[in-house]
Amino acid sequence: MKYNFHKIRATHRRVTLASTASLLAVAIAVPAIGQENAQVAITSPTSESDIVVTGIRGSLQRNLDIKRSSAGVVDVISAEDIGKFPDSNVAASLQRLPGVSINRSGSRGEPDGITVRGFGGDFNETLIDGRRISTATGGRSVDFSSVGADFVGQLSVLKTPDVSLSSSSIGATVNISYPKPFDSPGTRVALSASGSVQDDAGKIVPTIGALFSKTFADDTIGILVDGIYTRRDTQVNRVYVSGWQGGLFAPCQLAGSNAATCNPSDAATASASDRKSVVGWYGQQYGADQRYTKDERIDGRIALQWAPSDDIVMTLDDNYSRQKIVTDISGFGVWFNQGSMRNVEQDENGTTIDFVQQGSPTDFTAGTDTRVLETNQVGLNLKWDATPNLKIEADASYSKSRQNPGGEISSENGDIGYGGLLGTANGIRVTGNSSSAFPELTAYGPNGDASRWIDTSIIGSHVTVRQQQLNSDEIKQFRLGATWEQDNLTIKFGGRYMEDEFKLQNSSTFTNNFWQAYAGYGGPSGQGSGVLIPSSLLQGTIGTNNFIPGFSGMLPPGLLKFDAREYQRYLEGLGNPQAQNIPGYNYGCCGTAYTGMFDLLLDPGSVQNVREKTWSAYVRVNFEADVAGMPFHFNAGAREEITKLVSAGIGRLPISITGSTADPTLLTVGFGESQPISTKSSYSYFLPSLDMKLELTDTLHLRFDASRTLTRPALNTLTPVLNVGVGQRVGALTATGGNPNLKPYLADNFDLAAEWYYQRNSYASVNFFIKSVSNFVVAGTQRQTINGVVDPTTGAPAVFTVSQRVNGPSATIKGVELAWQHVFGDTGFGFNANATFVKTNKPYDEDNLSQSGFAVTGLANSANLVAFYDKNGFQFRTAVNWRDKYLREFGQAQNNSAFGAEPTFVNSSLQVDLSTSYQINERISVFGEALNITNETISTHGRFSNQLLDVYAYGRRFTAGARYRF
Repeated sequence: MKYNFHKIRATHRRVTLASTASLLAVAIAVPAIGQENAQVAITSPTSESDIVVTGIRGSLQRNLDIKRSSAGVVDVISAEDIGKFPDSNVAASLQRLPGVSINRSGSRGEPDGITVRGFGGDFNETLIDGRRISTATGGRSVDFSSVGADFVGQLSVLKTPDVSLSSSSIGATVNISYPKPFDSPGTRVALSASGSVQDDAGKIVPTIGALFSKTFADDTIGILVDGIYTRRDTQVNRVYVSGWQGGLFAPCQLAGSNAATCNPSDAATASASDRKSVVGWYGQQYGADQRYTKDERIDGRIALQWAPSDDIVMTLDDNYSRQKIVTDISGFGVWFNQGSMRNVEQDENGTTIDFVQQGSPTDFTAGTDTRVLETNQVGLNLKWDATPNLKIEADASYSKSRQNPGGEISSENGDIGYGGLLGTANGIRVTGNSSSAFPELTAYGPNGDASRWIDTSIIGSHVTVRQQQLNSDEIKQFRLGATWEQDNLTIKFGGRYMEDEFKLQNSSTFTNNFWQAYAGYGGPSGQGSGVLIPSSLLQGTIGTNNFIPGFSGMLPPGLLKFDAREYQRYLEGLGNPQAQNIPGYNYGCCGTAYTGMFDLLLDPGSVQNVREKTWSAYVRVNFEADVAGMPFHFNAGAREEITKLVSAGIGRLPISITGSTADPTLLTVGFGESQPISTKSSYSYFLPSLDMKLELTDTLHLRFDASRTLTRPALNTLTPVLNVGVGQRVGALTATGGNPNLKPYLADNFDLAAEWYYQRNSYASVNFFIKSVSNFVVAGTQRQTINGVVDPTTGAPAVFTVSQRVNGPSATIKGVELAWQHVFGDTGFGFNANATFVKTNKPYDEDNLSQSGFAVTGLANSANLVAFYDKNGFQFRTAVNWRDKYLREFGQAQNNSAFGAEPTFVNSSLQVDLSTSYQINERISVFGEALNITNETISTHGRFSNQLLDVYAYGRRFTAGARYRF
């Protein structure tokens, strides 16, 4: 079909329910909420009449029509849905769809990713207007908290691939479509403003947005500009165990032992009482903290369109976003070593539920974490109707994402406290399940005196950590495609080139060992170094009463507040220990290198540069026919992808390990010379796809889909070097290694679905799916020596827990999606409900202690319900989202287990959100939202359900605002 812009100007463009034009009409007409006198005007495909879409019912009908007419399995949310859902970003909106669940950031409670049919993160590809977007977060997945939901035209979730778009996702391809000026000729303006408050933060913060769109010169030139500023403040309480380490206890360590002495040993010559032989897990570090986060995001966009003739449309657009997240943290932490534990009690699974460790130090912690993520994508698109049958499209874009582009310091942390002579005989007591109880300290305070828990007269300096993470991701891409249409036959063919370059580096005070410059806690602790902290640096305490709503467990009476940056400046103000003698300076840690400033030093092992080039070609054929009088739609395609990779880094080997005279838990690793390392690899895959749909009746459709898709490993896993950190802990030596030869995950996918469109705006469906996935990338760990370096605490070769990713086993995932959407006539009431049930032949086996344990991550049953009322300008909506327990990943914050990478499970959750709005007149509406009204928490656990890792209480959020449009 040719573009006739004179006809468009006269008729305000002919559209159908599935057209992009209606999407922009909704995006700009967000305030027009379901008025009784503003019904959906349904026209035939040949009608020249306008279509006016308002209200929830009109929006749901359009989404349903797109789903119904698509060749593959596609779910859609339009702009009006996003405007009306109580959602802060794109991920929160997508969770309303069948098979889609969200992953939340514990520190903020914000949705930062999605899981589709059990596959999360890098398994899902996110596109903007069909283009890959760069992301400097370290993987391939997009952090959805950095993508605003305002002024989005349409969200499409392709659960079966469209080879003309992409085949690089085993979970789903998410395509975010933004509006264009030609979508709705004339002048359009939309304004929105709101204030929100999280109940724990108690501060009202704004969101302000505007959109302007105009066409002129007989609708042959158009411009659209939008921008929005969003701020969210969140206060979160957290209790944590940083890692449940698996290992062997000696019998003398167990409760009830009568051994006169206890010297746990791995040696075969050790006595039966001392020889490590009892399997168990223990908490490496225990603590609690409060986090206050300020999240500011700016989104801006401009789109220019020009139609020099009826057959050509050119679009130039630029999408920009900048998110700054600053989190201030106050808390405490206590570190434990397995070899120091005594009177150990275990449950039937081997989890340590009680113990005593003599002389445990206590740290009061503070920190400020900062992340700035800036992304800009510019693109040029050309669509040309070359002949009545042939259409050609060319698209080029450049995208760059940078983390901390201004050199921001990622993390500034300080620990103060007491230990040594003031150490406490304490431990962790586990009192219940991780979904309802957190562990508690058996004793606290200097020498166990709880009344002196925060005695400012004895609190001294410990460690000071500063880190700077600088990442960038740069993507250049070009695609050229053509479509031939004749009668009931459509052929698409074309190709794409994409170049993705990812760079990463980290600088810190770990690298130069300056973090230990004033370790030791000062004179009262008697360890020979550290300085007392002046009271002027201390800012009071935070109460811990009812710290985690709905959870049992006792905490010490308060958290000490201080500013880590002021603490660092105070220590720097003591002067240069090389020019003068400074009592409390740890001369044994840093030699002559530290001259009074906590300067950062680049960690050579963190340097990474990965360049990936991909060439792809595709062809897709679609035809329609009748089978026994029933319409039959057939779509077959194939895509060939060739990838070449160059991965570079800096390698070095440890040559020494030294202990700390100031803190017996700290170790420092020395290294030999650094040298550059670079490797090359390549691979290619043929990815076929088949979609068939048979319309048994006008209302009952059957689908069958088969395809092969791939997911490439995360770019930050492709480093060619083994990285050993400078700063280590006794009993917790670790190293990480990349693998530049990793191959993509491969999946053979099958879908069988039945869809019943039994009345307007209502349908029911059932979809069975199977995914057979090979080449799983496994984060395997092994215990090994490195370069023969000796551990000074044992006198034997040091044993490191080395984590490295390899391509591993295969697995099959099976599931069923159920969906039901129903509108009760003209009553204004309706609902949209769905549920997903999944399982795998490779579930997690908690009794498997092998180093190569494997299970499919992300799988969880889930269900969503959205119930609404929409009539006479008043709208009310309730959204309920449930997700069962699931295995999120292998690995924990402290992962030094002798049994490989320990798992992290996320407990089941149920969140209820409300939204309402009222249309005051044709142009103005007001709205309100209440998120997480049941005050749900996020909690995770390790191998067994009572091994709590984290619990976050992220509170409720309330929003009120107004919209204006003309």
